[in-house]
Formats: sequence, structure tokens, C-alpha cells
Amino acid sequence: MPSHTTPALLALLALPLTLMGCSSADSVSDSASSASSSPSLSSSASSGEAAGSDEEGSTTTVERFEANVIERVPFDASLFTQGLEVTPNGEVLVGTGQYGESGIFTLPVGSDSAQQHVGNEDDVFGEGLTQYDSADGPLIWQLSWDSGEAYKYDAESYELLDTVSYPGEGWGLCSVDDSSTLVMSDGTNELRHLDGESFEEQSRVPVTLDGQAVDNINELECVDVEVFANVWFSTDILRIDPATGKVTGIVDASGLENNAEEDPDHVLNGIAHIPDTDEYFLTGKRWPDMYRVSFDPIS
Repeated sequence: MPSHTTPALLALLALPLTLMGCSSADSVSDSASSASSSPSLSSSASSGEAAGSDEEGSTTTVERFEANVIERVPFDASLFTQGLEVTPNGEVLVGTGQYGESGIFTLPVGSDSAQQHVGNEDDVFGEGLTQYDSADGPLIWQLSWDSGEAYKYDAESYELLDTVSYPGEGWGLCSVDDSSTLVMSDGTNELRHLDGESFEEQSRVPVTLDGQAVDNINELECVDVEVFANVWFSTDILRIDPATGKVTGIVDASGLENNAEEDPDHVLNGIAHIPDTDEYFLTGKRWPDMYRVSFDPIS
């Protein structure tokens, strides 16, 4: 998500402070787009789970986790991180934002100096990105925030292969494992399903927590058949069923230290699954650190 902090959005900045004593489920519920407040998941939690009712009245179970730090490593604090993934050679792939600064970078894990491979035009505000294994070879798709364009690159040479248009804003993007489908967020409570070759939209699903819409869905990471998403200005990460849009789990990442220079935009934003493990890298916009974490159930 871009760095424009309007007066309406400034009110959201107080959420992490006022909710420090609340459960992660409470935090996401307060972010839900609804005229009435969402029920607290923690009120009925047992063994790391919370039961609720969706809009059809059926019982749903939302699991609760916390991000436990295994290792903290240096990261490039100059990067306004919008998308984060691990490359096949084990480096970290980063898409960045801000006008005149947006691009695609890589850096070895533990390095604080990134190599730039793509520099977007000065009028492009870069957003999320994802690697995609196409029939013609590995690709990288990168979103723009308000330009209505996605950029298709060769994943090895970083050559720009195509530019495609889409309606609305671009925020987060990920590639579903063993599938031709990409999943995209646009700042609303919807996830778009896209064709990985053409970027043509296939369908949309609303993201809901106990039947309540949750908007500001931002950075995405597809893991197997699930999508992990951070909520803008929140330290919660949602686990979402992309077929239905229902939130099936909430990860509390409030324990991660934000050591970025003080700025309301320097929030948690970056989720990368580490292949062949149950671990993840997490970072944020202009964070000097990246964290290797596990998502452990809260009992």
C-alpha cells in the first residue's frame, strides 16, 4: 500500500497502541469493514481456536497463532518493501514503492545491501510482486498502485516482456502453488483470481472474518492452497481460503520489533514463505531487520 496518510487513515494509526492488550482476533475485528463490531474470537477460544458464525449461520473455526522469532538478520533499510518472496537460489526478492524509487531488488539473506534489477518510471508507485512458472519459463509479475498496470518480466534477465492493464488499484500479489492462478489484493475486502499467463481476471471473492468484511488486505503470500495476507497498519496476518475468502487463521506478529526510523508508513509489510520449511521471513517498509519466524499455535 502507498504512503499517503489521509486524515481518515490517521485514525487507524492508533489501533496498534490501543489494542496492545487485546488478542490478535480483536485487532482484526476492529479493522473489519462493518457498521457493527465483529465478535471477539478470544471470548470463545480453546486450544488456540475460536468459534464463530459466518453470514450463512454455519459455525466456523478461526485458529490463532503468534509469530515466534527464530532469527533476526540485517535487511536493507532503504527499501520501501511492498512485496517479498524467496528466489529459487535462496535470495530474497523485493518489490518496492514510492514515486521515483520503485523497482525490483534482490539481496542475500542477512545482507543489508540490495541489488537493483528493475527501476520503474518515476510516475509509477510499485506494489506487490510474485514469481510465476509459466509455460515459457519463470516470470515475475509486479503491480503498480494507481497506474492500473502490471509488469511482466523474465525472472532471470529481468527483461520487461509485457505491460497489462487492470481496473482499480494494485496492492498485493502471489502465485498459487501448482496452479496457473495468481491472487491479487486491491485495498478492499476482495481478492481477485487472475490468469498467470495473461493477467486476465477470472473471479473475485470477498474476504470475511465471521461474516464481517475485512478490507485493507495488503501484501500476500500463497502457500500451498492458502493465502497469508497482512492488513495495512495492523500487525496481524490473516490466513485465508482463497476459494471462499474466509479467514481461517490469524497470526499475531506484534512481537516483532519495528526498528525503522519513526514514520507512520514504516509498518509491517512483507511475508515470504521459506521453501521446504514451515518458516517465514517477515519485514516491513524501510525496516533494517528481517525476521525468520514460525507461526505457532496459541494455547
